[in-house]
Amino acid sequence: MARAREPASERSAGAGSAGDAGHSRAGGRPRDSALDEAIILAARERLVKDGYWRMTIGDIVADAGVTRPTLYRRWKNKLDLVVDALDYGFRKQGDMYTVDLSQLDAREALVEAVHRVNPTYYDPDAMVLMGNFAGEAIRTPELLDILRRHAVEPRVALVERVLGQLQESGAVRAGIDAHTIATMCFGSYFAAFYRGEDSRQIPQQVVAVLWPGIATGS
Repeated sequence: MARAREPASERSAGAGSAGDAGHSRAGGRPRDSALDEAIILAARERLVKDGYWRMTIGDIVADAGVTRPTLYRRWKNKLDLVVDALDYGFRKQGDMYTVDLSQLDAREALVEAVHRVNPTYYDPDAMVLMGNFAGEAIRTPELLDILRRHAVEPRVALVERVLGQLQESGAVRAGIDAHTIATMCFGSYFAAFYRGEDSRQIPQQVVAVLWPGIATGS
């Protein structure tokens, strides 16, 4: 993947302190978003290929075509960079949404919500990335917490939120367990991945099973 190359003004700059990471210096030049993205994309690729433990700052800056001082002006350590790398994926996924759920009928709104809970919606390698994080649960337990807060909960919460809206509209029964339903929807993608099955039909298939049990009048 092509990387944004570092401007000469960035390459010749001093390292700065870790406390400056992620912030522009007062009166200094503004952050270059292209460099931010190059570093984050390099980090995401390294997380997939090497996992967190083997991924190094040296590899990331080499892949991104920047220097260590450039990275450390933005992130004080590898863990902080990983948090932003996960958030980047979720933000990019949101940019891909082209359908307004409020304009869909109840069942199709739930189908679209289940589609959006797919970890690979934006990044085809997301399952591997998540697996690498889970594999660090003993050695670096904070990574699993980061994964939950930045990659899992926002997706599962989307399904719960849509189910709540459908309850308010009267399309879905009031007594359903939205939390468990959302968890099942999320888990269906992992089951398909581990069974080697195509996940593209999961939204329609899952809602076809759920709908008779949750829709009012069913």
